[in-house]
Amino acid sequence: MWRVAAFVVRTLRGEWQGIVVDPVRQLRRRGLPALFLAFLAAFGVIFFHALAQRPTGAVVVRLLGGVKGDLPLWLALLRTPVSLYVPALDLPVWAGITSLFLAFALAELILGRARTLFISYATTLAGTLMVRVMIALGPGWGGLGLPRGVGQVLDTGPSAAVVGLFTYLSIVQRAPIVFALTGGSMVWESIAVPNLAGREHLIAVGTAIVLALFHERGRRRAPAWPLLPVRRAESPGAGAGRPRPDDHVAVG
Repeated sequence: MWRVAAFVVRTLRGEWQGIVVDPVRQLRRRGLPALFLAFLAAFGVIFFHALAQRPTGAVVVRLLGGVKGDLPLWLALLRTPVSLYVPALDLPVWAGITSLFLAFALAELILGRARTLFISYATTLAGTLMVRVMIALGPGWGGLGLPRGVGQVLDTGPSAAVVGLFTYLSIVQRAPIVFALTGGSMVWESIAVPNLAGREHLIAVGTAIVLALFHERGRRRAPAWPLLPVRRAESPGAGAGRPRPDDHVAVG
């Protein structure tokens, strides 16, 4: 029992350092501009939610970010980036903004903007494309296929990106508890409520796991920089400017 308790304490301490302490230090050093993507995502959802409250605005939102499984592929791909900011119809908007802001804020501070954008878009796009494959398979296939009527369901919202970011962060930051609370909860949700959103969340979790494992593999295989000689200034007459055999410096 003591070993289990010690393991839990070490794990919690490591996750606190990697998920809370280090990002807060980055935020203090870089300031609020470091959270540009987080604010953009939160305000984007608020904007499209407010716009959709009027009939004309709802049409605009649907034309810009309304993604469905029966849309032509080129049109679905064109609308997918905007669909991240269009709230899902069956999910509370204001409750989801907190998790949305937190996911993008942590990812932006830990991963950087470019990788945050890539992970969020890749996990969302994977869900969108896999739904089309499931519809094409049709009912059956061990529960993998979906009926064609699902193609009429509006498929929007940032939840897949949020789940994907939390899953990716939990792997690269060695945070199993965060993984259990995010990716693990999505697995349980898909079993308890087997709907379209649950399947897309599972796809987002799987995509994030694959991307994180590729990242970890690439980091382990990164070659060590070679050692090159460095010149040291010496006193006149003592061979100034000549490198010593044991003087080296690592490049990088």
